[in-house]
Amino acid sequence: MRHTTAVHLLEAGVEVNVIRGWLGHVSLTTTNRYAEITLRMKTEALTLCEPPVSAAAPPRRPGWHDDLVLMDWLSSL
Repeated sequence: MRHTTAVHLLEAGVEVNVIRGWLGHVSLTTTNRYAEITLRMKTEALTLCEPPVSAAAPPRRPGWHDDLVLMDWLSSL
């Protein structure tokens, strides 16, 4: 329950030091266990890197989506 709450707070943009205090951790290193990137966060970060879609051009899938080695590596992070 603590881990889930901490991850939700991180994803909502709450500063890690605030979460550290809320959880009662003395060391920020302990709190950083909760700061591991989730798959959803990775997907959102990659979506931000995609070029904007023009209304005149049909949407196309970015080329890096087809790079299986890259996609495997990203999934392993």
